[in-house]
Amino acid sequence: MVVQVANSIYETQTIEIAKQLLDATRQKRSFFAQMRDNMRWDDKLLAWAMSNPGLRVQLFRFIDALPALQSKTEIARHLQDYLGDESVELPTALKNLLNFANPDSMPGQLAASTVSTAVETLANKYIAGATIKQVIKTIERLRKDKMAFTLDLLGEAVITEADAQSYLERYLDLMEQLTQEGKNWSTMPPIDQADGEELPRVQVSVKLTAFYSQFDPLDPEGSKKQVCDRIRILLRRAKELGAAVHFDMEQYVYKDMTLGILKELLMENEFRDRTDLGITLQAYLRDAKGDLNDIITWAKQRGNPLTVRLVKGAYWDQETIKSLQNHWQQPVYNQKSATDANFEEMTQLLLENHQYLYAAIGSHNVRSQAKAIAIAEQLNIPRRHFEMQVLYGMGDQLAKALVQRGHRVRVYAPYGELLPGMAYLIRRLLENTANSSFLRQSLEERPVDELIAPPVVDEEPVETRHGASGNQAVGAGFTDNVTAKTDNLTKPAPSPIPHPPFANAPDTDYAQAEAREKAQTALQTVRQQLGKTYYPLINGDYQPTTETVDSVNPANPSEIIGKVGLLSIDQAETALNAAKAAFPGWRRTPVKQRADILRQAAELMEGRREELSAWICLEVGKALREADGEVSEAIDFCRYYADEMERLEGGYIYDVAGETNRYVYQPRGIAVVISPWNFPLAIATGMTVAALVTGNCTLLKPAETSSVIAAKLAEILVAAGIPPGVFQYVPGKGSLVGAYMVKHPDTHLIAFTGSQEVGCRIYADAAIVQPSQNHLKRVIAEMGGKNAIIVDESADLDQAVAGVVKSAFGYSGQKCSACSRVIVLDPIYDTVVERLIEATRSLNIGAAELPSTQVGPVIDATARNRIQDYIEKGRQEAEIAVECEVPETGYFVSPTIFTNVSPDAKIAQAEIFGPVVAVIRVKDFPDALAVANGTNYALTGGLYSRTPSHIDQASTEFEVGNLYINRTITGAIVSRQPFGGFKLSGVGSKAGGPDYLLQFLEPRTITENIQRQGFAPIEGVD
Repeated sequence: MVVQVANSIYETQTIEIAKQLLDATRQKRSFFAQMRDNMRWDDKLLAWAMSNPGLRVQLFRFIDALPALQSKTEIARHLQDYLGDESVELPTALKNLLNFANPDSMPGQLAASTVSTAVETLANKYIAGATIKQVIKTIERLRKDKMAFTLDLLGEAVITEADAQSYLERYLDLMEQLTQEGKNWSTMPPIDQADGEELPRVQVSVKLTAFYSQFDPLDPEGSKKQVCDRIRILLRRAKELGAAVHFDMEQYVYKDMTLGILKELLMENEFRDRTDLGITLQAYLRDAKGDLNDIITWAKQRGNPLTVRLVKGAYWDQETIKSLQNHWQQPVYNQKSATDANFEEMTQLLLENHQYLYAAIGSHNVRSQAKAIAIAEQLNIPRRHFEMQVLYGMGDQLAKALVQRGHRVRVYAPYGELLPGMAYLIRRLLENTANSSFLRQSLEERPVDELIAPPVVDEEPVETRHGASGNQAVGAGFTDNVTAKTDNLTKPAPSPIPHPPFANAPDTDYAQAEAREKAQTALQTVRQQLGKTYYPLINGDYQPTTETVDSVNPANPSEIIGKVGLLSIDQAETALNAAKAAFPGWRRTPVKQRADILRQAAELMEGRREELSAWICLEVGKALREADGEVSEAIDFCRYYADEMERLEGGYIYDVAGETNRYVYQPRGIAVVISPWNFPLAIATGMTVAALVTGNCTLLKPAETSSVIAAKLAEILVAAGIPPGVFQYVPGKGSLVGAYMVKHPDTHLIAFTGSQEVGCRIYADAAIVQPSQNHLKRVIAEMGGKNAIIVDESADLDQAVAGVVKSAFGYSGQKCSACSRVIVLDPIYDTVVERLIEATRSLNIGAAELPSTQVGPVIDATARNRIQDYIEKGRQEAEIAVECEVPETGYFVSPTIFTNVSPDAKIAQAEIFGPVVAVIRVKDFPDALAVANGTNYALTGGLYSRTPSHIDQASTEFEVGNLYINRTITGAIVSRQPFGGFKLSGVGSKAGGPDYLLQFLEPRTITENIQRQGFAPIEGVD
């Protein structure tokens, strides 16, 4: 269904103004100017990218990596790696340029120089300068053309508190130098004055998240305090200097928090009368118009206007991908026409409230600017209340045409080095070359009526609004693009085996205030339930025990989460007998019925999500966001294994004429599940429901320190309909009850997750055939890792450092997938270590339930003491680079980094299972892989690299079960990233994958001769 945007009273004038502007921007250039451009490699690269989508992706991937490459040889090698890809069809000129055999050769060096110079020229088109001296020259040129400016510092990827402080200081210095220089500028009335008022000559644009390295919607109060402390300093100094400050808008996750902080801050008496400040709204967001209405109401209360910069949006691809990955509602419009329509509606709303808010219309779309002008002229809006904005290097002709019409035009000009500015440059290149951008369409001489027609919106299906895939070209905040296929800078993957998609449970979006409130309410509710006693569930009844143990909050050991009854040997025998008796009935229960019980359990978990997260948070000290992710994983296990068992139920058919052959599965018998404390709900759920849905009777023995959460799982499974004896909750001492059940002759299968020491003992014990045992036991064991992340010279170091910190110190390093070794190539070793140290020092350490916490406690005193022993050993083997202060109460261990570590050192070989990282220096990439593979483990590993050959080599030679490239190495998601390793990391198929349930089943082949007296039906023969 197509929805035509209704004509407004401004439409006729809009069309007329748009035609005038378009005509002005299409003025013919001289023959010599066109010839000069045709000789320039930067223009050639853009032209080729426009005409060749495959080249566009690979070329921009190369440009992204270019600033990290330290020699012409490396540049030439990467040129061949990226542009020599078989998916790329090269133009003749580029093919000739790349026709060199050796990157060290003269032709290779020439190619490197030619392309790197072209990219630098491209960068200079969109970046106003790398130094303040260059920026001042740019500003003076803009002012000569009667254009104002706003400067944006590039490189605002803030991952340390040192970065945040530097960001503030750089802006203070920038304002100081510009205002000092501005004293020498002659007055330019079109931009320096309006309606008798002197306007600030200097304006800077800043991003809120850059003022605090741990800016997080989950911690709005803590983030607000840290950010506002720095912003107040900036605003005070700006006032003293007479400079204006504008706040940019970033990703959607920060939107509500950004607006909330600014509304509160700018209502303070000190800032309430300031009219030289501004905020930004993005029209591609579905809720942007509602935000504008809220800001209008707020501005009326404030009593003094400030500027709203209206743009279309800078992060469409990122927002879309994030919503698809998380199964969240898509926050952005799926069609460019819908964004355009919303932009026009918001423009009208903003301008019709010009007495409360000044308008800055940021767009390169001629129609969008014409609509704003038509409204402003109709309403006779004062010049002070209205200006047009464009990006530096984009829409230059449009800017000049707007100036000629007498409008105030401001140019958004980024400033900084190429390396931190690369993300900005890539966005500009993507926008300029997208087959959908207004700028490109205008250059292609599309018909005028088509370019300036009012937007027509196709009504979107409901599923698209809630995160189904859709396409819109990437752009900047000022972007003007139309619906088109997204060009993500990712390498095409080989054709996969088709598999129906599995819809994972969405994690909670804590950017939503309601979600945060629910989480806090759940924590309060759970705290009122602490201290209860949880007894074993045997054959459908909770049985008292003679011995109990306290499960405590590791952040506050005096807080008892619950008392857990410990199973005796006699009770264990009773439970095993009950399972044996229940098995015949359970194995005959239809698969659909068993699967539906799992699905019901998933629904119950979803309904108790906040409560379960709170229990995880308090009993095992896992921060709230990670606890929520664990609940999602538990839900996924239930639904995925239900689906998988229904898939396996039919078995396989291998019939031939006269004979039927069936390959089918049957359950093994009694399964003993021994679950760990570090994923007390997810892993316990995964192993348990896998055993249950395959028809096995199951006994769950959780780790003693997480038995309360396991008791909650037991409640859910019983409520979902699991019969008595089929599932039993049997908490007890592993060395006593656990060992007894492992060795018991009636046990058919043991599913274990835990340490290598215990896993190997179980494997050995299970191999012994006991008296009266008539089967060999199956052991599924996941036993940890000594996981490494390799960082090579081409890596995005901001991305790498942030990924290492999260992988190493998330949940205090107590994940089997956690990073404990960082292997860094020599040329960048010192830089990585310096950044890693500062990023680690910036982490917040505290109780898991505190919203600011990134690093919580370790599980108990035994773990704390063991980790501290390893740290002491590390002091003797290497240099300690980071130790942080930790709370005195609770089982806390400082995030610790060791540098100059030998690959053979104890801290580089042993699984410490805590927040301890060894940083190892290597000479080259083959050496890095050799070190990474030089342990007894093979669980997870990571690589940060933008070198295709390194990525290919790691994919083949990095000995790990789960390899993660250019992302964190923790957080495997069911179905997407089935999890498990080999060597001494475990035995068995990957959890959450298509092979996992087969371990819980016995395969059988049934063959029947269907001939009778020589007769059998033959298919296809009458």
